[in-house]
Amino acid sequence: MLMRTDPFRELDRLTQQMLGTTGTWSRPAAVPMDAYREGDAYVIMMDLPGVSPDAIDIDVERNMLTVKAERRPVQKSDEVQMELSERPLGVFSRQLMLADTLDTEKITADYTAGVLTLRIPIAERAKPRKIAIGRGDDRREISG
Repeated sequence: MLMRTDPFRELDRLTQQMLGTTGTWSRPAAVPMDAYREGDAYVIMMDLPGVSPDAIDIDVERNMLTVKAERRPVQKSDEVQMELSERPLGVFSRQLMLADTLDTEKITADYTAGVLTLRIPIAERAKPRKIAIGRGDDRREISG
């Protein structure tokens, strides 16, 4: 139901992790995620620790889901001397092409403990359904 849009995205993510580079608006860092089906919905979980909910932007245009977030540095006084800084800062983004069988009008989002969870229900038209079989008793013969 979900399709990857960029085959090199995972390679970019690994390179950014190893080099410790930060994402920018023109070249955002990848957001790690899990995706699975649970009953009649797809669930997407994205790790965004330390990101304020106000700094998360979720858009759906046609079938393209885009999640962007920005983690800004914490303001420190002039007396603070940084000893170690490993937590990535900057812009993070993920784009997913959603299948036509998903109902993009009813996506819900929840952000708890640094994890953004999106639930995308499967559209009613895509769910399996029974087809009634008509009886042939209604046929009439026409004589000429």
